[in-house]
Formats: sequence, C-alpha cells, structure tokens
Amino acid sequence: MNIAIIGVGGVGGYFGGKIAALRNLRSDLNVYFIARNRHLAQINEHGLLLDTDEGEIIVKPTMATDDISSIPELDLCLICVKGYDLNNVLIQLKPKIKDKTMILPLLNGVDIYQRIRSVIKNGTVFPSCVYVGTHIETPGKVTQRGGNSKIHFGNDPHNAYVDPAIFDLFKESGISYNWTGTPYVEIWSKFIFIAAFGLVTANYDKTLGEVMASDELSGLVKSIMDEIYNIALKTGVDLPQTIIAESYAKGHIFPYELKTSFQRDYEIKDKPDERDLFGGTILRMGVQLGVKTPVTQTIYQSIERNKILK
Repeated sequence: MNIAIIGVGGVGGYFGGKIAALRNLRSDLNVYFIARNRHLAQINEHGLLLDTDEGEIIVKPTMATDDISSIPELDLCLICVKGYDLNNVLIQLKPKIKDKTMILPLLNGVDIYQRIRSVIKNGTVFPSCVYVGTHIETPGKVTQRGGNSKIHFGNDPHNAYVDPAIFDLFKESGISYNWTGTPYVEIWSKFIFIAAFGLVTANYDKTLGEVMASDELSGLVKSIMDEIYNIALKTGVDLPQTIIAESYAKGHIFPYELKTSFQRDYEIKDKPDERDLFGGTILRMGVQLGVKTPVTQTIYQSIERNKILK
C-alpha cells in the first residue's frame, strides 16, 4: 500500500507519524513524506520525532522528499498543507492519482472538495475535517498536546468507492476517526468557529481572550458566525440552531493569551495566510447564494488594507 503525507507539519506529522510507525509491523506499507527545508533535512537525517500525550517515538518513512514527482502512484493520500498551497500541490499530485486512490484532505475550509475536484477528476475524495492540537516544535519534531485528535470524514458525493483498508490502517495506527454520513455538518461547524474568531483576532490584533472579554468584538464574532450559518443553510447543510452559541462558547476553552493560527500568519510581513480561505470564501458564497455578509465584508476589507501597510 503506497501512502503519501503531503505536508508534514503539525497535522501531517501527527497522523503521518502514526502511520509510518506501522512500517515496523507491516512490510506492505510504503509511506512517503512530502516536507520542506530544515524540517525535511532533519527527518532524513534522524527520522521524525513525534511527541504526543502517549509518549515519544521516532519514525522513519520509506522516503522523505520535497519532490512529489519522485513518489509512485498512490493508494492513499493525506493532504495536510495550508489552503494557499493547495492548488499548486494538486497540479503536482495529479499524475500520482489512480482511479482507486483515496484522498483525505485534512485542511481548513468548506470548499476543499470542490477545489480538489476542479483539478483531480479521478480517485475518491473524502469530505473531511480534523481536530488536533499539534505543531512543529523544532525542525524534525512534531508535538501534540490535548484535544481528541480525531478525523471526521465521509463518502465522496460522486464516487462511492471506499477501500476498507483505510479503516484497518487507522485502527492499527491508533488514529481516532469518525466515519459519518454527514461530514459537511462537521466541516461547517468547524469553519464557523475558526473563520469568525480568525478574522476578528487578526483584524483587531487581539488574543482570543481579549476578544471574548470585549462586548464589541464578541458581537462581531457572533455576526460573522451568523453570516456563515445562513450560507451553510443555503447550501443544504442542516446545522443545529444552537451552533452559533455553541461555537462562541468554545472560545472559553482556550487560554486567554492564545492567538489564532490565521492571526499568527497574518502578523508576519510577506507570509501567505488564509484570509481568502476564510473571508474570501464567505463573500463569494454569499454573493452566489444571495446571503448578505456585511460584517465579513467590512472586516475582510480592513484586513486587506492593513496587510498592504505592514
């Protein structure tokens, strides 16, 4: 079984590391890591150090490289890059996808399935999302602490093929997963939280706790959540009516001083970020579906202006 982990950052390193650890037990597994720069160099020299709540292990893939063209055709591919890198990755990945290749995209966004299908027409693409608290601690080391570290995924809307080997693989490697008939409920529920808090924390340069402590900023978060909720309903996703209150309440779970991932990227001059994945997607889908998104538009335009001035 040929398996590729495209992007061995926090998410890819955690799940890819668990899969690569099975190579000591299963001779039929070939695991390919696609990584970059010093992280790649350390993996090739010393292996990937995976530090989790369960303990530390060092894993070595079949091959670690930054060249997708050097890997074989795939049976399973986990795409774990940032949204702004997705299209470039898909173009390189396309020749490696067979009719029975399973693609599991573990990145933020509600339109990821459509973006993949605009480039790759064959294979099976599972609509999915992931909850995991991981990061690259140092080059060659991925750390996980807390959270349920679970993948939620379901059937490809246009291709019913599923090789049950994926479930056996996850069970053997200790990967927690939820195979669901309604994956888009999970995808949109996560998007409501990360997009609303991400846009507000980045635009106003406030931590999550500072946003929660401000009636004004909390109101903006809830307004964006409401706009996303209305878009989701228009797409046919049956979110619970309590989703906005539940999503906002999640903000209390995190440390006061926490900055969102989008916010951290946005702070760095000339670094790509996920503003279009969050704000741009909301605005485009709002126009397409006839849903007004005035709060998102105002904040997104401010984010665009501020980034130019950095």
